[in-house]
Amino acid sequence: MLFDIPKVASRLCLPLLALILILQGCDEAPTYSPLPTGTTVLAFGDSVTFGTGAGSSEDYPALLATATGWNIINAGIPGDTAQKGQSRIESLLKQHNPQLVIIGLGGNDFLRRRPEQAVKEDLRNIVVQVQNSGAIAALIAAPEFSLFRAGLGVLSDSPIYGELAEEEDAVLIAAVFSKVLSDDRLKTDAIHPNAKGYREMSYGILQAISQAGLYATDND
Repeated sequence: MLFDIPKVASRLCLPLLALILILQGCDEAPTYSPLPTGTTVLAFGDSVTFGTGAGSSEDYPALLATATGWNIINAGIPGDTAQKGQSRIESLLKQHNPQLVIIGLGGNDFLRRRPEQAVKEDLRNIVVQVQNSGAIAALIAAPEFSLFRAGLGVLSDSPIYGELAEEEDAVLIAAVFSKVLSDDRLKTDAIHPNAKGYREMSYGILQAISQAGLYATDND
C-alpha cells in the first residue's frame, strides 16, 4: 500500500502542535479583568506593609489606593512573619471579603534564619487560604538573605516567590522590594523604605498588577 506522505505527516503534526500549544498555555501566568473603583483589596504583611519608616499616608497601601481608587485595607503588623500570618489571614478574609490580597511577608522569617523552604510552605498556606476565599493572591517577593549582597547594594528576590507564584497561579510582584532596599536613597534603614521608597514600591506593584490585567489606566 502506498501512503500519501504529506497527508500522513499533516495528520500526525496537527495533534502534536495542539499538544504543544496546550503545554505552552499551562506555563503562562493567569490574567484577569480589571478591578473597578471601590474594589476591596487587603494589603497583608509586616512593617513594610504597615509603613514603618515613613509618615502617615506614605505607606504603599495608601499610595496604591490613591492611584487606583480601590478601598485598600492596611493589615500590616510590624514584626509579622509568614509563620504567624497563617493564623490571622482567615479572620481578615471573612471580615473584609476582599477581591485581591497583596501578600508582603517572609522578610522577618529570613532575618530569623528560618529555612527558605519552610517559609515557602507557610506562604503557600496563606495563598491557598486567600484563593479558597475566592480572592486573587498577589505575592511581593522579599530579598534573599545575604549580608554580602546587602553590603554591595545588589539584593535579589528569594527564588521561593517565583516558584510559589507559578505553582499556585498567584500574581508575582518581582524585583520591587529588592530594588528599593538596594538603594540607600530609598530606605530609612536596612529593611524599611523611606517615603520615596514607598512611592517606588507602589509604582512597581501597580505595574505588576496592571500586567496581570487587574488594573487599567481607564478604570472608572
